[in-house]
Amino acid sequence: MRKVMPTVRSDLTDKVILITGASRGIGRSVALNCAQAGAEVIITGRTMGALEELDDEISKTDGKATIVELDQADTAAMARLGQAIAARWGRLDGFVANAGQLGQMAPMPHIDPEIFEKTIMVNLTSIWYQIAAFDTLLRASNAGRAVLVSSGAAQGARAYWGAYAVSKAGLEAMARAWAAESEKTEMRINLIDPGATRTAMRAAAYPGEDPDSLRTAEDITPAFLHLLSPDCTSQGMLYKAAELSAKLGSPI
Repeated sequence: MRKVMPTVRSDLTDKVILITGASRGIGRSVALNCAQAGAEVIITGRTMGALEELDDEISKTDGKATIVELDQADTAAMARLGQAIAARWGRLDGFVANAGQLGQMAPMPHIDPEIFEKTIMVNLTSIWYQIAAFDTLLRASNAGRAVLVSSGAAQGARAYWGAYAVSKAGLEAMARAWAAESEKTEMRINLIDPGATRTAMRAAAYPGEDPDSLRTAEDITPAFLHLLSPDCTSQGMLYKAAELSAKLGSPI
């Protein structure tokens, strides 16, 4: 797949962008900054109170947001959401598959079966359902962009990362296949690895770590905005968020 580095700042004026898992952390920062860059954002999550707070913050900067309460395990909801977007906007200019869960940190044979299956569902299977629901909408845009959030756990061998590592490795394979199938369209599909970022998931994985030693979600958000912009022409690439944000001038 080809890799083209950014040369200009992101402008998302009048773009319709969907961000899953937007109630906190990276998703929240990406949604807020997309709105500030001119996009109308569709924000999903399981916690309505947090989504409403984000909506209020977006409104303060004259941004536009639509709240969707969404459980990643509710696969039927994906098709309904796609239909609702088609009826209201007729297209989708950006899709950030950010929602995910850590699952259980344990030796592979000792992971609870229900937790294993739920982790694969939330981090991998549900995103396939979203791809099925949103692909036509992204193709209807003159610059449809999809950003799927992976992890360093997808690479190499990490003991005790269990279903999370499996799900992210599968996600990367799925994203590359989707990108290869979309080469001759205006759609661009890429992966991003946030790296060590100050989030609740990171704290759960590394409870003894000093959060002040980590980058914030805001530090790496420029990388997401670039991959969502029409200026991004890369296809099927995996980016390290910190490296790409640094090239874009983010104060990391």
